[in-house]
Amino acid sequence: MLENEVKTLPNLPGVYQYFDSSGKLLYVGKAKNLKNRIKSYFSFTPEFGSSPRVSSRISKMLNEAVHLEYIVTKSESDALILENSFIKQLNPKYNILLRDDKTYPYIYINLNDEFPRFELTRKVIKGSNIKYFGPYFRGGREILEILYTEFPLVQRKNCIKDKKACLYYQISRCLAPCENKISSDDYKQIVNNAIKALKNPTTLVPNLEKKMFALANSENFEQAAKVRDNITLLKEIDVKVEVDLARLEDFEVIAINVLKGFICAVRFSVRDGKISNSNFRITNSKTNDFSEINEIYRQVILDAFPLNSPVASSKIYTYHAIDDSDVLTEILTNRHDKKFEIITPKIGEKRKICEIAMKNAEINILKHIKTHDFSLLAEIKEYFNLSNLPVNIEAFDNSHMMGEAIVGAMIAYNESGFLKQNYRHAYLKSKNDYDQMSEFLTLRAKRFTKLSPPDLWVIDGGKALLDLAISIIESSGANSDVIAISKEKVDAKAYRAKGSAKDKIYTKNGVFNLNPDDKKLQFFQKLRDEAHRFAISFHRKSKTKADLEKSKLLKLGLSEGKIKKLLNFYGTFDKIHSAEPEEIRNLIGKTATNKLFNNKF
Repeated sequence: MLENEVKTLPNLPGVYQYFDSSGKLLYVGKAKNLKNRIKSYFSFTPEFGSSPRVSSRISKMLNEAVHLEYIVTKSESDALILENSFIKQLNPKYNILLRDDKTYPYIYINLNDEFPRFELTRKVIKGSNIKYFGPYFRGGREILEILYTEFPLVQRKNCIKDKKACLYYQISRCLAPCENKISSDDYKQIVNNAIKALKNPTTLVPNLEKKMFALANSENFEQAAKVRDNITLLKEIDVKVEVDLARLEDFEVIAINVLKGFICAVRFSVRDGKISNSNFRITNSKTNDFSEINEIYRQVILDAFPLNSPVASSKIYTYHAIDDSDVLTEILTNRHDKKFEIITPKIGEKRKICEIAMKNAEINILKHIKTHDFSLLAEIKEYFNLSNLPVNIEAFDNSHMMGEAIVGAMIAYNESGFLKQNYRHAYLKSKNDYDQMSEFLTLRAKRFTKLSPPDLWVIDGGKALLDLAISIIESSGANSDVIAISKEKVDAKAYRAKGSAKDKIYTKNGVFNLNPDDKKLQFFQKLRDEAHRFAISFHRKSKTKADLEKSKLLKLGLSEGKIKKLLNFYGTFDKIHSAEPEEIRNLIGKTATNKLFNNKF
């Protein structure tokens, strides 16, 4: 079937997808010409098979592939965007996903305002004289706070409208332009000094050190520690390089290194000829060569300049030459209505900075290997016959009490530990455990576009919930493994005892009964228990809030039955509060609705 599909392809741009015998997505690619690109993967004589010119990773993928699908697009740039979206949303087995679902903040100021303020943003701000600083891969909010501490800027957003000096004036943190105590021209000088500090944050360190020592001497140790942490932050984000740029330029540098089974992408943000910030991402490479380096650069560059994000610099220097640089330039120029350039310097100071970024990528990989032990994860992959090395994991649990305050919870884990920033929870409507898990997992799968799918789902439950989770993953098209862990039953009750619980692990390959001291079992118990803790914590908060809201409605004269009817329909008290009177009247009648709205519940 695959051979016939390859021979009937159109001469059009598009995205292609390879699938294995079980219908699992193996690989996504883009093509300027689908027919030519896909045929280049194969040899047709003496028999049909993978071409000797493809990499070992692609050759292995083609040996597993039995089916091919494609989507025709209007242009190669549309195909590239769609390819990038599919990779992030589905994480195919043989594509490399450099996970970075964050949108990094910028600090901006509207210089058209009479007394402008600095603020954080992750989106483009409308205005003709907006100046952006960043992106800040870490510490953006802290730097903004330091700025308002060190300079007498307008502290509150609506300060000027109030026309009355506030507490900040009394403590000398603001010069009260609201009462005309400072002119616009004098205030602009303060803004200019703050801008200089933003461009070179370490100039703030000496004054902060004086404050830290003064606070420590007055035994205000908590505040002194906070200032110390801010000093450390400013020093860490100051990237020192042995290159002196003669011109005060703004540009981005991106370098990608492949080493010892890992890929690292490094990004330097250069502002006024100085590296103002840096960031890196590391993932398993699935290969040890540079054969798919274009694929990685495409992903990194598109992620660096997402739609509707601010752009502080539109010039990009890369360590490697990119085959798709023209297409990427076209996409970014159209996306941001600003001319972009992607350049691979051969000599000179720009080349030196690219080489420094490349060296940093190498150092980051070696440090990552030294500080992370993947032996247990590799053992888990082999023992349970998983498709992926389970580096990124999500674990799920639900919680409720007698059908009240029904919630779902998800925790996230990678080789660095629990990722609190990726924890998620939700209110659920379903009444039984199976439907609750179905509702929450479906909700998670629908958001793979916003937060990429993990390598592994861990479900608190048995065979039925395992099958449910597998079906949801398969219907989403994502490449994630699933296991379920079921608590040992003693006298028909779930039993949990640290160090002695004989929990069962369910996979699509069967049921596993591991010894209580087995590290693989203990690993999954740790994930399951953290998901349970998170679910219980959210449930208790929700229950306390629900009891309080229910008490308020009872005092207004609503019956238990009316309240239950509203909750069954809206799901939460917050949604009841925001509902229209007419809609509520149709549910509980005119008299009860009047009690609510006349008392402004």
